Amino acid sequence: MSQRVVLAMSGGVDSSAAALLLQQQDCEVIGLFMRSGATEEEVCATDSGHILPIVTTPSHKQGCCSASDAADARRVSDLLDIPFHALNFKDAFGRIKDYFADEYLAGRTPNPCVMCNNWLKFGKLWGFAQQVGADFIASGHYARLEPVEGEDQPALLRGVDPTKDQSYVLFGIQRELLKHIRFPVGDKPKTEIRDLARDAGLRTADKPDSQEICFVPDNDYAGFLERYRGTSETSGELVDTFGNVVGQHEGYERFTIGQRKGLGVAFGTPRYVVEVRPESRQVVIGTYEELGCDELEADRTNWLIPDVPTEFRCLAQIRYRQTPAEATVRVLPEDRFHVQFDAPQHGVAPGQAVVLYEGDRVLGGGWIC
Repeated sequence: MSQRVVLAMSGGVDSSAAALLLQQQDCEVIGLFMRSGATEEEVCATDSGHILPIVTTPSHKQGCCSASDAADARRVSDLLDIPFHALNFKDAFGRIKDYFADEYLAGRTPNPCVMCNNWLKFGKLWGFAQQVGADFIASGHYARLEPVEGEDQPALLRGVDPTKDQSYVLFGIQRELLKHIRFPVGDKPKTEIRDLARDAGLRTADKPDSQEICFVPDNDYAGFLERYRGTSETSGELVDTFGNVVGQHEGYERFTIGQRKGLGVAFGTPRYVVEVRPESRQVVIGTYEELGCDELEADRTNWLIPDVPTEFRCLAQIRYRQTPAEATVRVLPEDRFHVQFDAPQHGVAPGQAVVLYEGDRVLGGGWIC
């Protein structure tokens, strides 16, 4: 008997190829596009089965989850002859936007993609799957799940393509949900996925990967915050690590730890943002050495292993594309842990996730305090 799988379809090549691979594994696939607020007319087929045209202008580029992405997902579903649903998750996306704005205005660096996976893609998606009697949910993420002898849940592993691995943004999935998840593309390199989609005639085969946050399609975070929250009176001083004023800035929310470009002041040697102080509206600028950090604490932890030691060695990754570093982790009370790095790390930013690995396996993670 075939397994029923609800697949999150984003309109990109990865989820399109995932649908094809699941079909080849004799699964009954149901496609689900998660709309962030686009109108029904923008994403639904007409009575004749044709997709309504999507018109955009250069000044309104589409990020992921756009109406044009929904149209691509529907066309792929039609080609593969699988049921397709486009559901409006505007309220859930609103929660993510609120989180994004709150974090920046608190002087932190948010990671909305992790939150989207936690709250939406592997939260709402599983809820929908249960409503339609599905056994599994799936996505086009580059990650793997493998059984572990003596454990009741599979292990979450890095994808085999190191340039596309997305296990970092999946650390927040609830462990008990792992046995209900499939990652069809995670054991293949991206080039093979594109070839697979091209050979099957999928329209998304050569579609560029989205590099933008879906609700900030122009990458103008400050502009989004101004429109969304009406930010004002966030300008202030640029200071060095000794407290000397070295310049002025137009808004502290425009800066993140580790930032080098766009400081607005010329220095003789490279300088970086080493701290953001929302209370005083100061942005602290320092050298690369001053940016280094040999320890951190994280809260709101999520563990993907059954028994967590009070202290252990691992690899700790502080950014999505940053190389993981050797470290010692000590578990603390109140859902926290401490990370002591063997060597200083550059760009440790409050609000970002720190994800812990043993080899390719995700042990868990938390949010940098």
